[in-house]
Amino acid sequence: MKIAWFGHVASARGNGIVSYSRELVRGLRQRGQLVTFFYHITRERGLGQRDPRDIRLGSFDILNRAMISSPRAREIIGATFAREQIDLAHISLSFSQLDFSLPDICHELGVPCVATLHFPYGPPETFWGSAVRVLYRLYSGSLKNYDAVIVFSEAQRAMLVDYGVSPARVRVIPNGIDVATYSPGASDFKESIGASVLAAYIGRVDPEKNVRDFLKAFHGLNLPDDHKAVVVGNGMDLASLRRKYHDDHRIVFKGYVGELRERIRILRAADIFVLPSSIEGLSLAMLEAMASGTAVIATDVGADAEALRGAGIVIDLAAMEDQLPLALRVLIEFPDFRRDLQARARQRAVSNYSLETNIDRVVELYRELAEGG
Repeated sequence: MKIAWFGHVASARGNGIVSYSRELVRGLRQRGQLVTFFYHITRERGLGQRDPRDIRLGSFDILNRAMISSPRAREIIGATFAREQIDLAHISLSFSQLDFSLPDICHELGVPCVATLHFPYGPPETFWGSAVRVLYRLYSGSLKNYDAVIVFSEAQRAMLVDYGVSPARVRVIPNGIDVATYSPGASDFKESIGASVLAAYIGRVDPEKNVRDFLKAFHGLNLPDDHKAVVVGNGMDLASLRRKYHDDHRIVFKGYVGELRERIRILRAADIFVLPSSIEGLSLAMLEAMASGTAVIATDVGADAEALRGAGIVIDLAAMEDQLPLALRVLIEFPDFRRDLQARARQRAVSNYSLETNIDRVVELYRELAEGG
């Protein structure tokens, strides 16, 4: 099958939407699918050699949050579709302002189109939860024009249906991770920083991620010097958190870590992974931690609780100030319980969130649409 994929290639801020494009496109190509990958120009370096089937569209970004495609993008897409005889298009949202016109472009060219919706969500009574629902409402009109919309949870599906998207169009296909790559194993990272117990956060260090709450809870436990927390990632809150905790040598800031081997080294060393976000879709970082055999604490937002419940500790966002320190202390002071959750997390990731299963379901959807189902 000849597939046009509209996605993302790099982000110095460590974004799950980048991983989604990379892993799905690689997996599809390994299965013999012919994928033409459309992506935007990036200011970043170190992207390596691109596949000859990759097509770069001119663009500029807005505060690293939104992308505007070149006016020539529509012309380039049309010419490419005709030359490559594309059978189906897959758009990873948000891609650019083209999100709203790509269904029409594809249909004019006689090509069905699928969207994967990465937008996070959370409790509607919170600021972040309320804000992202505005985004869902804004996009719901254009989502009705896609032949199928992939979401990560039943709750997300129900939200789109409530906003008028046909139930038949919305397919729940959770994120998947490579459970062979992300797996338990030896690591010398704790030794390198002098830790006997390690709690980790990996992801963007932005306000909605609540890394500040994680560090406040960890710092307030007054733990021994060899009990440490590591923060991997960068973002708007990183500089202020570095200043605030510069005297606490139990807290280690690694910044952005782009090398896969080093990320796995940290995950395998971590005893506890903390994801205290106000909004999420389905966190790839959390799934990677689960597959690596780490005990996870996460807030009940997005699809994270759906993935974690029964295999980790799910805390109430509204009660995080009390529940997060308690959850950390329980996992630190009861290692047998922690090891039990580590084993449960690994099993859950393998059974429910394997990348291979994810790709199987995506290819099945492609075939259904390409055959006019």
